[in-house]
Amino acid sequence: MKLVLFSGGFERENKKLNQALVELTGKNNPSITYIPASSYGAEIEFREFVKRFRKFNVTKFLHFAVDVPFDKVIYEEAFKSDAIFLSGGNTFYFLQNLRKKKLLKDLKKFVERGGVLAGLSAGAIIMTPSINTAGFPEFDCDENEDGVMDWKAMGLVDFEFFPHFINSKRYGDEMKSYTELSKYPLYASRDGSGIVIDGKDIKFIGEHYCFLKGACFKL
Repeated sequence: MKLVLFSGGFERENKKLNQALVELTGKNNPSITYIPASSYGAEIEFREFVKRFRKFNVTKFLHFAVDVPFDKVIYEEAFKSDAIFLSGGNTFYFLQNLRKKKLLKDLKKFVERGGVLAGLSAGAIIMTPSINTAGFPEFDCDENEDGVMDWKAMGLVDFEFFPHFINSKRYGDEMKSYTELSKYPLYASRDGSGIVIDGKDIKFIGEHYCFLKGACFKL
């Protein structure tokens, strides 16, 4: 299993994570499919994505929006890529459309076949057991405008992920309170940080905090 979970931040902050993603493919000139959380404004984000990863010798890119109709050809090409990147955005909206198009199982099969799956913020949360971390704290959470009831996600990892973490008492208390009842550890990551998984090896890049049963540990 090859995964990369990005918290967020600027390009220069994520250089090591971008490099790790490309290296996980094992290819000199890999192909990457970009799946945006929403098609609205995604063309601009995709152009920036292409510009960023061309610096790492990625030569083939595919933009695959899932909240609009798509044909069989683009679907098949997407899953032939060496890597798939799930963008940031509204986690509820993203999960709802991946589920509606029955792509969650396809993404899991892609990973099982050896494909590299990466996610940024919302995209990373969707790789975990649930999207609970998108729903709190109340002062910094995604809006569930579509009333998504099933928060179960892909479950590729046995931990939860909180992106854009700010190391403060306000955030820390929310994380501690949540993990008192959660069976999974929660990794809260600052922007510019992320987690790289290659089989049984897990590498933490940047600044991370682990919350478990109401306690906090800096990694």
